[in-house]
Amino acid sequence: MTFLIAFIVPMVIGFWAQHRVKTTFARNLEVPVANGMSGAQVARRILDANGLNEVPIEETPGSLSDHYDPRSKSVHLSPEVFRGVSIASTSVAAHEVGHAIQHAKSYAFFRFRSAMFPAVQFASNIWMLFLLGGIFFQIAGFIVLAVALYAIAVLFQIVTLPVEFDASSRAKKQLNELGLVVASEGDGVKSVLKAAAWTYVAGALAAVAMLLYYLSMLSNR
Repeated sequence: MTFLIAFIVPMVIGFWAQHRVKTTFARNLEVPVANGMSGAQVARRILDANGLNEVPIEETPGSLSDHYDPRSKSVHLSPEVFRGVSIASTSVAAHEVGHAIQHAKSYAFFRFRSAMFPAVQFASNIWMLFLLGGIFFQIAGFIVLAVALYAIAVLFQIVTLPVEFDASSRAKKQLNELGLVVASEGDGVKSVLKAAAWTYVAGALAAVAMLLYYLSMLSNR
């Protein structure tokens, strides 16, 4: 039962979430947006309206590779979003700009997640070595340390949820207030952003389930 909860259920939810975001994105990528603006133009419009004229927008390779880089304070959009003139490109571009606005306004969860990143990067690279070493050499302290390091990565996944949901909320607000979408396009925007949010929810559920599994291993020992 523990194995089922830790592996099978999160895996199924993860596959479903990935399928949903890809199909929803692809469907809305074919729906032209009434404003006739590309994702890059939408992003620039929202950034400028919020006094973020210095934030650059760059095209980045790959599909669904869109992100905001807080280190360089830059928005990175995939080719289909950067150049696309659709509901999907508009929604994703606005979402990534939502992160730039969070950064500018010092949104608490965004600051917390950014502060965690170095520790998470270290923990993610090394926790498995301690886990395998602890199991192989029968050193309980290594296993405890491995689980503690993994817990840091899990916390990062959990903190990511409010950051992503807030960015989507800001995106919808900006698109409406700036008149970048018409009323009939609202449902399409919501579906794209909601589908994307589910991938983060699925990732967090999988991470928490795995943490519970490792904690049960420790308690059994």
